[in-house]
Amino acid sequence: MSTEEEEKTTQKKKKTAKEKAIGVVQPKRVRCSHLLVKHQESRRPASWRDETGAIIGKKTKECAIDELLAYREQIEKNVVSFAELATKVSDCSSARHGGDLGTFERGAMQKAFEDAAFGLEVGEMSGMVDSDSGVHIILRVE
Repeated sequence: MSTEEEEKTTQKKKKTAKEKAIGVVQPKRVRCSHLLVKHQESRRPASWRDETGAIIGKKTKECAIDELLAYREQIEKNVVSFAELATKVSDCSSARHGGDLGTFERGAMQKAFEDAAFGLEVGEMSGMVDSDSGVHIILRVE
């Protein structure tokens, strides 16, 4: 994680702690899209793009992070839309919907993913989120 991303994460944690202290209510449900890059340590190192896991099984976590951050940069620079890229490269079956996971409540996703998703503002894109499934970028839609 870059120094800039670490600073944003620290600021977000401070903001969340401050909001809790003053009683800001977080949403009960959010709608998010995500882009997942799996690697050899993923709980299921295969996907719709690599059904046998021949490629994912050889991909290191570090390589997956580099790949994900390059995708994030393409989205930030408006080279491609989040949905377009997720459709082409996400290792999640939600790729067929542009990465859209629909609406979900707390407890429906892995904790790291959930914490990141509920910590985003509508329209905000996360940094790298590490879960048992792989590494993600998340875009909060609603």
